[in-house]
Amino acid sequence: MAASVQAAAAPSGVLGTCGLEQILEALKLLLSPGGSGSTSLQNTKHDVLLETLKSNLSALEAKFLKDAQWKKLKTLRDEIADKAEWPQSSEDITWSFTSQTLLLLLCLKEIMTRLVAEFNPGKPNPRTPEAAPALSPDTLSVSQQKTFQSVLQFVVTLGVCPYLMPGVGVPLRDRTEFGAVVQGIVRLEAAPHATRRLYICCRVLLDLAQHASLGSLIFCRHFGDIAAGLCQLGFCPTKRKPPVPVEEVLTEEERTLSRQALRDILDQVYQPLAVRELLILQGGSPQSCTDVKTKLRCPAPAWLRRLCGQLLSERLMRPNGVQAVVRGILEGAGAGAAGGSDAEATAADWKKCDLIAKILASCPQQSLSPESYYKDICPQILDLFHLQDKLTARQFQRVATTTFTTMLRERPELAPKYLLQPMLAPLHRCSTTAEIPESDMVPGTVLVTEEELSRCVEDVFKVYVVANEPLPVLLDSLLPLLGVFFSLYCFTQQSASHIRSLCQEILLWALVKLERKRAIASLRGFSGLDKAVPALHPQCQFRAATHGGIVITVKEALSDDEDEALYQKVSSEQSQMEHLGDLLLHCQPCGLAGDFFIFCLKELSHLLEENEAEFTPKPPCSTSLLELEQHQTLLIEDQERKLLVLQLLAVLCEKMSEQIFTHITQLKSSDFVVLKQLLPLLEKVSNTYPDPVIQELAVDLRITISTHGAFSTEAVSTAAQSTLNKKDPEQKIKEQRQTSYDASTEGTQNRPEQEQNPLRTGQGSSEPCTATSQPPGNITTEQFREVLLSACDPQVPTRAAALRTLSRWVEQREGRALEEQKKLLQIFLENLEHEDSFVYLSAIQGVALLSDVYPEEILVDLLARYDSSKDKHTPETRMKVGEVLMRIVRALGDMVSKYREPLIHTFLRGVKDPDGAHRASSLSNLGELCQRLDFLLGPVVHEVTICLTAVAKTDTDVQVRRAAVHVVVLLLRGLSQKATEVLSDVLKDLYHLLKHVVRLEPDDVAKIQAQLALEELDEIMRNFLFPPQKLEKKIMVLP
Repeated sequence: MAASVQAAAAPSGVLGTCGLEQILEALKLLLSPGGSGSTSLQNTKHDVLLETLKSNLSALEAKFLKDAQWKKLKTLRDEIADKAEWPQSSEDITWSFTSQTLLLLLCLKEIMTRLVAEFNPGKPNPRTPEAAPALSPDTLSVSQQKTFQSVLQFVVTLGVCPYLMPGVGVPLRDRTEFGAVVQGIVRLEAAPHATRRLYICCRVLLDLAQHASLGSLIFCRHFGDIAAGLCQLGFCPTKRKPPVPVEEVLTEEERTLSRQALRDILDQVYQPLAVRELLILQGGSPQSCTDVKTKLRCPAPAWLRRLCGQLLSERLMRPNGVQAVVRGILEGAGAGAAGGSDAEATAADWKKCDLIAKILASCPQQSLSPESYYKDICPQILDLFHLQDKLTARQFQRVATTTFTTMLRERPELAPKYLLQPMLAPLHRCSTTAEIPESDMVPGTVLVTEEELSRCVEDVFKVYVVANEPLPVLLDSLLPLLGVFFSLYCFTQQSASHIRSLCQEILLWALVKLERKRAIASLRGFSGLDKAVPALHPQCQFRAATHGGIVITVKEALSDDEDEALYQKVSSEQSQMEHLGDLLLHCQPCGLAGDFFIFCLKELSHLLEENEAEFTPKPPCSTSLLELEQHQTLLIEDQERKLLVLQLLAVLCEKMSEQIFTHITQLKSSDFVVLKQLLPLLEKVSNTYPDPVIQELAVDLRITISTHGAFSTEAVSTAAQSTLNKKDPEQKIKEQRQTSYDASTEGTQNRPEQEQNPLRTGQGSSEPCTATSQPPGNITTEQFREVLLSACDPQVPTRAAALRTLSRWVEQREGRALEEQKKLLQIFLENLEHEDSFVYLSAIQGVALLSDVYPEEILVDLLARYDSSKDKHTPETRMKVGEVLMRIVRALGDMVSKYREPLIHTFLRGVKDPDGAHRASSLSNLGELCQRLDFLLGPVVHEVTICLTAVAKTDTDVQVRRAAVHVVVLLLRGLSQKATEVLSDVLKDLYHLLKHVVRLEPDDVAKIQAQLALEELDEIMRNFLFPPQKLEKKIMVLP
């Protein structure tokens, strides 16, 4: 399109004397401000702008005629104007101004092009390295670029934006006040036609953009407006209108050129910029309709939404299209190299991440099939995990993991093939289920490189543990590789490795999320009791790599020394048992360690049965040597199994603590059947063992097992507890020291472990957060940001722990936390809407502590939230705000009287709420507030009484009526004998109300409360009318 509007080349003589400075000076003359005084009247602003445009055009023409130095520039402008295909003059002064500006811009491009063509720099002197290369003559200075940007802004404002249809692009009225003025002075009825004007401006701007330096200046700020104009020119459906002159209607060729130009610039610019502008065009910014007074906004038209959706799908399906889409959405909030905290906050917004994931998981219509789409897109999604820039990688990680799980959930038949299999391929290569080619069986051959293994483990950790979505397809894909991960975990324990903790977290996550039977089966494979469980290929081994990682290679030839081979095998099995015990230490809270311990006991009982049988089948004499060897192999395997069970039990007994049986599955009858096999052995111990204490303990254990745990003597628990206390005295001493240290440290008594280390996440981080271990006053900005991000984490324990950490900082008056009190308040209030009680109770505590520091600022916000409609906040959230208000009231103590009026009025308005639960909650809060005020209600006592009377008589909800009567009971009980003084004006009304409830209330509970209140009132009036006689003597001292 731009090629069809090339300006005529000027003579070299003209260009020789007409430089960049002259053209830029002419452009400055067009942009010079007017001399009229400013005023607030809109019509006057229009007149001033029109007069300024006219005077600037006249001044430019006068300069051309009077100044001899400008005649060359006038000649060049006239030559380009003669070649131009659009009218330069019009009754509309805005178009005349725009047309002259476009001609000067074309002159600027022509001169810059010719200067570059004639530029012939000399060769640089290699002996002077400090000499810089010659600067290109078409380079614009900073001030010249600023002038060019100002001219572009005028061209776009006067020549593009006014002619966009409603709903296309960002409207002028919503940009600046100057844009609203421009919208009012453009005469659309004047020639040339509005569509023709838009076409000319877009065409000239694209022609200018062909110059490299000018194109970057044009597209960096005005790409969205140009793209909106091309969309309207090339794709807007034609409507039936009154006939217009032929020259003012776009031809089909021009519409085709507009379509092609749109696709060309979309391919040319930075792709995230294109994605962001297309998203804005698709539905982001509504255009004002023709009715200016009502300020109605029109959405983007249907044809534009379809077009932008198609173009976005094309951006997505291009090479690196996934990164372009993700960057286009995130960089709108500040992501990228200059992103900072705004980008991290955007990445932490899980709703936005879910939106991006749904976009990427949905197959566009342009794709041939869902499978072809996934085949192209899934490798790009995996690449999101491998970005080199740490800041960008952290921002994109949540998007990548959310997209990963969304695709697995929506397309379980395609996503495993193109996502899980490529990601897990390095581990499948060395599993027992894999067939290693003979060409790779050369000893020392590297099957999995260091980079591949590290990347695979890190990706598995991000997808499985960090995302924490235990989908069946994820668990099924990871189950065959748990043996390989355990072998890798055991190898990393031998030396320092950056993937050690990742392997541990992956194993723990899988064992916890798997069904208990499958988890036990995996542990059997880890221990070597079940050879059928897939594990590391016997011909593969791990080796330390040169860069601190691990590689998987083919084993070297075995040593001829049988003793050395046996020693290596035994030591390897022993170390695996030790590492398995260490792994199970982390599985005690979920009960898996206890269940596996019971499984080992069952295996031990089977061994006892086999030993009691004492029967070993002997091969017949006629057995061949092969059969005899097979028989001996079976015997050896049986002995190895017995040794493994005993060794495993020994390790578990040594490493497990007394909490191993706190969360295990309840024993069933079948379990006691197995335990009953130990009864003969216990009976033998009770009869023959010399120690009477052990004899008694054996008898008690027999009783406990025989009765299936229905009866258990105290001796069993006492002996077990004393044994456990003797087991690790050093640990006990450490705990006592830690307890005494905590007692001597302010604010740390009786603090639970999770509160001491609040950012210890569900992924098993074994290191406490540095933010919580700092002494008061030493909280750094990085630690503060880390806790703020954790307060938005989807993991409930992490989020609640972060909220409690922030609350403790507020309670300790940390300066860094108090500086951000508005941000903290926003975080606490957002977490009030969380459904988990652990989270919203922590948020309630945080708001209450924060209000203790800034009561006036925060109380106003809380009262507004409590008083809001249910459209803004749910009834549950408002009741949680009510709980916060009552905590504040309790904390204020006697100071609550200062805020008596707004609190009472807010609760009274809450009584009128449509939601019954909120009305009852408001009445309950009102009653407690009256107690805290010592029932000194002041002038609002009449309002309270009228409200209680109306609710108790007319409310349809029985809970609300009960609450109203309860408030009356609290008033009478709290005031007691003072009721006749404080409630003297309304006591009669309260009496009539209580009588009404007793006679007409259908609810029995409310009746009982009213009856109790009447009895209380009767007692008050009796004491008032007939005060008790006091026998006392008064001694008066006369002066």
